[in-house]
Amino acid sequence: MERVRIDKWLWAARFFKTRSAASEAVAAGRVEINGARAKPSKDVGVGDTIDLRVGEMPWTVIVRGLGDKRGSAAVAATLYEETEASTELRRQRQLERR
Repeated sequence: MERVRIDKWLWAARFFKTRSAASEAVAAGRVEINGARAKPSKDVGVGDTIDLRVGEMPWTVIVRGLGDKRGSAAVAATLYEETEASTELRRQRQLERR
């Protein structure tokens, strides 16, 4: 498997509870692949950068593995690597919400 649909990947990586929720988020423009707005059928591959908003939290992740089946949280965590800037921004947002 060299590429997988973005909606399936987001679901497999556990950013969304259902594939339809992932598809709706992509269609609503809350997901960008390599800086470009994506459609739910857009394919992603290893090395692609994904910017997304889940609720109020922004994420920037680099695809490190491909999966189109939902597994455990431990398996899902191996599919991506969050950037340092994204981690810091999410931490700041969490502190602001307190």
